[in-house]
Amino acid sequence: MAVNTTTRLWGQHNGHNVYLFKIENESGAYVELTNYGAAIVSVVVPDRLQHFENVVVGFPDLNGYLTDSCYIGSTIGRYANRISRVKFQLEGETFHLDANEGKNSNHAGKSGFNYRVFTAEAFDNGVMMTLTSPDGDGGYPGKLELMVIYTWSNDNELLINYKATTDKATIANFTNHAYFNLSAFKSKIYNHKLTLLSDSIVDLHEDYTPSGAIIPAGQKAFNNNKLGDKFNIDENHVEGLNLFYIINRGAGENGLIYAALLTDEASGRALRVYTDYPGVFLYTGDYLSSTTPIHTGQGAKPFDALCLECQHYPDSINHPDFPQAVLRAGDVYNQSILYKFGTI
Repeated sequence: MAVNTTTRLWGQHNGHNVYLFKIENESGAYVELTNYGAAIVSVVVPDRLQHFENVVVGFPDLNGYLTDSCYIGSTIGRYANRISRVKFQLEGETFHLDANEGKNSNHAGKSGFNYRVFTAEAFDNGVMMTLTSPDGDGGYPGKLELMVIYTWSNDNELLINYKATTDKATIANFTNHAYFNLSAFKSKIYNHKLTLLSDSIVDLHEDYTPSGAIIPAGQKAFNNNKLGDKFNIDENHVEGLNLFYIINRGAGENGLIYAALLTDEASGRALRVYTDYPGVFLYTGDYLSSTTPIHTGQGAKPFDALCLECQHYPDSINHPDFPQAVLRAGDVYNQSILYKFGTI
């Protein structure tokens, strides 16, 4: 049996139809997506005993996404992560953005693509979602045309491909903000084990903006370590991790570099992450919350799940020594993320 996609109307937002797409493979594993925020709603995959359960934070109805403030499962754009001091210069012109995190812009502020209804078209094993962002949208220059293509395979591989063009020079950095819990939320993420194929991180200030330095990962490196062992934990507070890891250039799959391995020994599930982005931002869900129940029937709580956000360097436009994420007229943005679900 081939992979099959079904579509149903899920609701409306600002006069636009919002759909729920289900892409199921021959084993019965499936993903659900919505064109609101081009978001991942669920990923239902087997454990070592072939029990099929959902392993991402998501909402059972559209209202959860309309009230969400944690970017749950969403496509992030125009620029993922922080832009310091809500401004940048490009080709001699200064552009001012939305401030939504103190004096900085995070995930493009209130103009973020997580709030947008994409045009969507289903095909046999996936969904193509498109969005036009006008010149000046959120302060960013250029009319941007974005295409997000999701495909799901019989090998339980979720591939996300981002393609974009612009009519004038701009900056662009798209990612997905899925929160993963491979235990299917039977426990928090403290006992998940993580390997990151990275020896270096971007040094960050307390507000998570880069200092400009690249430093050894040191004690923040992950080589099959339990997440909880890397947290600062005292009686009243748990401090997780918000760090950009620079991926080692090494072996990969389908032209993508192997970036991360996440495992849960209790269920036997594993997630391998491949990408052609230069780094992955590890966010351990310190501030995860929701005002409406997620699939578990409960509200989301800190450390229920973690994000592995493959992306360009944060605030790169304000750090000339960083690899840049400038998209110019005539060029095509083309980046991919592959989530490969399996067992250990």
